Amino acid sequence: MSSTTTAATPALSRKIQALQGGAETSFTRMLRLASQTPNLITLGRGDPDLATPAHIVEAAVKVMQSRHVNYTPPPGMPALREAIAEKLQRENGLRYEPLSEVLVTCGAQEAISVIMQTLLDPGDEVLLPEPFYTAYEMAIGLAHGKMVHVPTYAEQNFEVQPAAIAARITERSRMIVLVSPNNPTGGVISAAALEEIAAIATRHNLIVVTDELYEKVLFDGAQAPSIARLPGMRERTILINGFSKTYCMTGFRVGYLAGPAALMTALQEPHHIFTICAPTASQHAALAALRGDQGCVDEIVGIFAQRRRALLDGLRSVGIPFPHPAGAFFAFGDIRATGMSSADFAVKVLQEAGVLVFPGTQYGASGEGFLRISYLAEIPDIERAVSALGRVYQSAMEGR
Repeated sequence: MSSTTTAATPALSRKIQALQGGAETSFTRMLRLASQTPNLITLGRGDPDLATPAHIVEAAVKVMQSRHVNYTPPPGMPALREAIAEKLQRENGLRYEPLSEVLVTCGAQEAISVIMQTLLDPGDEVLLPEPFYTAYEMAIGLAHGKMVHVPTYAEQNFEVQPAAIAARITERSRMIVLVSPNNPTGGVISAAALEEIAAIATRHNLIVVTDELYEKVLFDGAQAPSIARLPGMRERTILINGFSKTYCMTGFRVGYLAGPAALMTALQEPHHIFTICAPTASQHAALAALRGDQGCVDEIVGIFAQRRRALLDGLRSVGIPFPHPAGAFFAFGDIRATGMSSADFAVKVLQEAGVLVFPGTQYGASGEGFLRISYLAEIPDIERAVSALGRVYQSAMEGR
């Protein structure tokens, strides 16, 4: 019996066997290997290591201490939905009715699954730029949809090209997903490209899902406008956002959806089945995040900017190229010149240098030859890790 086949394998659904065969994913494999590595430096995960701002934690603690931690309405606390609507109007120029067009979810991750389960029929196609955030593949597959890969390229800073989307539309196309700033590449979709994509979506009557979780993590003057602001797009767009990245609240598990009332009403019951509601104390923390002084965001992003500079300067110094990452927490290191696969290089770095990074192929075939390297570590650790990466890179180059 193979290592990936057990007596329990026949119990797995066909969709799970098709998606991953019941075996561990690249992500879990790298984490398993990392758990066996002493003195590990982690430059792989997208989980901010900075402390959650004190006033946000205090709001959650206060609710917990009251001992009245019951369900909220499934769509979320009315006060939180109102604060989200105010934020979207103030910062994004988007107007949503808080009680009918905003839905609080158990993180952006749940939001993705709720959308796919609600909107996809078997065989419906979702156009997704690649490299892509891994949750989308599983969520689409579990909904019996079909993911249509739209490759992007380092030479264009991994920005999706509207013509590439248009070329892959069929009669089964249902949805376009946009993640900007992008995980894993750090790429940002320009305003001009968004206008072309909006025209394509309108022409083919497609829903657009815009994942804006990294909206505040932008650098070098980059902007990431929402496609929902363009004429005619609000009524066909579902916006995903949350608190994990901006406020360092990953473990609180609070995200949200915003969109036209008819779609939000349809999304409510699947959300209710999945989680009933986002954690009550976490919703109070999210409310404190939005209502409180936003200086904490500037401080957090300022620290990220310093770390990003250390990572990018370090990669340049050791000769590892990368496309320009205008946003998010990552650089997509280009190791194509070594001739090694992304998976082999990532394991080599882990075993020889004690540095965890993730292979680009974890995010789709377009990621071959790249490594996702995050800067969610102290600068001295980033510098040590990049030096070690450089040594492995030069060794691989010399061994060609």
